[in-house]
Amino acid sequence: MSGRIDAHVHLWHRATDPQPWIDPGTMGAIDRDFGSDDLARMLADTGVDTAVVVQTVNDLGETQRLLSRSEPVVGWIDLTADAAAQLEKLGADGRLVGIRHLVHVDPDPQWLGRPDVGASFDTLAEHGLGFDLVVRWWQLDLAASVAAARPGTRFVLDHLGGIAECDDDEGWERGLRTLAALPNVTAKISGLAALVSDADRLRRVADVALDAFGPHRLMYGSDWPLALLGAGPVSWRAAVDALVADLSTGERRAIDGGTAAAWYGLGS
Repeated sequence: MSGRIDAHVHLWHRATDPQPWIDPGTMGAIDRDFGSDDLARMLADTGVDTAVVVQTVNDLGETQRLLSRSEPVVGWIDLTADAAAQLEKLGADGRLVGIRHLVHVDPDPQWLGRPDVGASFDTLAEHGLGFDLVVRWWQLDLAASVAAARPGTRFVLDHLGGIAECDDDEGWERGLRTLAALPNVTAKISGLAALVSDADRLRRVADVALDAFGPHRLMYGSDWPLALLGAGPVSWRAAVDALVADLSTGERRAIDGGTAAAWYGLGS
């Protein structure tokens, strides 16, 4: 798979996969279902060729439904149970490209460090799958210790560790650099559409990420449709283009799709 890749989008049909976190009063822009036609329009509007669809519910049923579509999927399995059996049940014909768990809202603050979860990370590696880390800045040190203990597993940090909701940029930077020092970790420039209105902070965040990971371990993601709660996917795409304008052609291509293609095994 070549061309521009949006490494982080969501689809949901709330009759089958409820999204109770959506507040109609403050999140009216996403208070509806989003399907393949909506995604196709967004990709066309942002000049992107394809997307990786990421789970929104810690539920095997949602992953099975997402896998019935044509897009590559970062899905969910219960990593505290028999990971191999669940992966065999999913099958997926190569469309399953990674696994994610909503770590940032899990009631167990040490979920990432559980021994049974660690064993499942080994199983993911055996199946050629990585794990998407959706954590907040105060969980970056735990994520780094887990990733360091599992050098054979690929980890992808979503949304740069939740910097958009962070009130301690120095603490975030320390944690991000600790995680970025590990060669089996890459990151998505995603979940930041709310920062477009604060150009100086967005520039600082991007500069830290580029310095810590380097362009070849970063990938573009819109976090659509949640991007509609910020500047919107078109403005976010334009903001990223501006942030990487001074990079070389090869570095921009890595962020625009090359890193995602390599890390998720797209087209292999």
